[in-house]
Amino acid sequence: MIAGTGIDIIEVDRIQKVMERDIGFREKIFTPGEIAYCESKKNKYQHYAARFSAKEAFMKAIGTGWRFGIRFAEIDIVHDDLGRPYIRIYGKANDLLADLQITKIHVSLSHLKELATAIVIIESESISCHG
Repeated sequence: MIAGTGIDIIEVDRIQKVMERDIGFREKIFTPGEIAYCESKKNKYQHYAARFSAKEAFMKAIGTGWRFGIRFAEIDIVHDDLGRPYIRIYGKANDLLADLQITKIHVSLSHLKELATAIVIIESESISCHG
């Protein structure tokens, strides 16, 4: 049963500017695997922005915001062998998913030169993540 949806959009240049200005931002927000993936791309900031957007959309989908001490880097956007994105969760974010009885996470990413967006849909055995 669908328990939540989240969508986010961000300007690519906003991510680029903060990454160029704040040396620790990249490592605080992105996992080593995400960094390696994005750095291997010609338009790396589009890929970073899409991942940032997916992390925001995930938090909107579960409906808690960034409470409970969840860190951005606990949400890992990876790809399967066919290139399809999916989300791996670690740490406190993983504990929260267990508490909310989340059984499946769907994610879709898209980006253009100027914008990146993501949508996340979560499924749960319970009726709602909010209660």
